[in-house]
Amino acid sequence: MRLMRIGEVGRERPVVLVGEDAIVDMSDIIQDYDEEFFASGGLATLADLVADRHDQRRPLGDERVGSPIARPHQILCVGLNYSDHAAETGAEVPPEPVLFSKSPNTIVGPYDQIRIPRGAQKTDWEVELGVVLGKRASYLDSPAAAREAIAGFVLVNDVSEREFQLERSGQWLKGKSAETFNPAGPWLVTPDEFDDVSNLSMWLDVNGERRQTGSTSTMVFDPYVIVHYISQFLVLEPGDLINTGTPPGVGLGMKPPTYLKPGDIVELGIDGLGTQRQVVVAPR
Repeated sequence: MRLMRIGEVGRERPVVLVGEDAIVDMSDIIQDYDEEFFASGGLATLADLVADRHDQRRPLGDERVGSPIARPHQILCVGLNYSDHAAETGAEVPPEPVLFSKSPNTIVGPYDQIRIPRGAQKTDWEVELGVVLGKRASYLDSPAAAREAIAGFVLVNDVSEREFQLERSGQWLKGKSAETFNPAGPWLVTPDEFDDVSNLSMWLDVNGERRQTGSTSTMVFDPYVIVHYISQFLVLEPGDLINTGTPPGVGLGMKPPTYLKPGDIVELGIDGLGTQRQVVVAPR
């Protein structure tokens, strides 16, 4: 299944995408795709609910598409998780996943604007595979057990302000957590839709020029290893989002480094997870 949320900011409604451009509105029986929905086993019954409404399909139309999940309890990220990205930054491949957090209120829709923060000059792009938790996970026994804890996968742009992240002391949080810094969607795809998420092509363009071309096959730690690993240190809640790292081609790795400016257009995609398009705008 492909889960979507559509509507004005703060008033998104849960729907299910059927086929290429038809939706079934679920908002009369499901409040939102949020922690409560996933924790209560909502995914297990959703397919039957949608099937019962086959005669209620309608075109998606031009209504705004929001993030496919409501604001999560937490957003966690994995750094340097692609061997070829680590090489472009001059960093060694880490022996364990490099973890950092991102403010949950960074999450926006896939076609919403990216707003450069005040005082920022090095705002960067990162196409990533996002993992959404479907149940509470703590001290999972194995990566195989992690498979059962995953609700689905989503395309994300892990936008970063490199000066704040790398040159302003402290941890990476403040370089990752400006408003609009986590476009997600257009849909959440359940695991049964994929034969193998470890071999998905991914790409990102800026102003029509290809910047990132990669594949999840060069991940150092796959999504199941990541979820299992994180569960050994903290409790993952239903609806939590994990950004699993980016392939090479970020602005930081270019020679010379190149960053986003107002008016730029960022487009990105991952096989099976759809595409995004964002216009970069000036600080408030």
